[in-house]
Amino acid sequence: MSGPQLGLAVSVFLACAVEAVEALTIVLAVGVTRSWRWALAGVAAATAALAVIVAALGPALDAIPIDALRVIVGALLLVFGLQWLRKAVLRAAGLKAQRDETAQFAAETDSARAAAAAGTGFDGYAFTIAFKGVLLEGLEVAFIVLTFGSSQHDIGLAAVAAGVAIAAVITAGVAVRAPLARVPENNMKFAVGVMLTSFGVFWGAEGAGASWPGGDAALLVLVPGVLLVSLGLVQWLRRAPGHPAPVGRPA
Repeated sequence: MSGPQLGLAVSVFLACAVEAVEALTIVLAVGVTRSWRWALAGVAAATAALAVIVAALGPALDAIPIDALRVIVGALLLVFGLQWLRKAVLRAAGLKAQRDETAQFAAETDSARAAAAAGTGFDGYAFTIAFKGVLLEGLEVAFIVLTFGSSQHDIGLAAVAAGVAIAAVITAGVAVRAPLARVPENNMKFAVGVMLTSFGVFWGAEGAGASWPGGDAALLVLVPGVLLVSLGLVQWLRRAPGHPAPVGRPA
């Protein structure tokens, strides 16, 4: 496996694992407190809807010239990557609360218990919440796979990396039957933000006609460079005058 392929696989795996953790937390919450039957039915319905959406979007990407696609994808990756990186840097610097999957799980279960009792029939609450959670997170996974895969002409590798990430998260969730509170999500988002930003710069510049010294090998310098700048920002924010006390996990 070449360097760019490894970078593609790692980026897709980490990004999709984050989305899968969020979706699993929602499904576990409504399944435990309401109805596993209808929660899983919502998961199945969302998966079917995602399959239709991906089947419709996939062929459309092939019609776009590769340079134009790289510019578009590069811009989108920069937008998403810088958003993820900004939040991760602020969390690492103690200026933003860490995301707490346990708190999210508790909030989801409280909402589920507060909803009207489902009785013995169709549990619309469990179905709808599970459907919405899986569909929204699944759309982000599909976007990651299609954009990364298309830019590198390797949607298959991106799909495999996404599948492995989702399978790993589901396996962990089934094993513990609880929110994945120990998953270092901020570290994952930090890594994903670095990778998205680096690939966004790389592909955007290539699509605009720039030539990177060493070709794909430039990523071996670009990724560590973005990481070092991000870590430097964390240290600078921590030492900045008037830096507030570290923000704890949200209740």
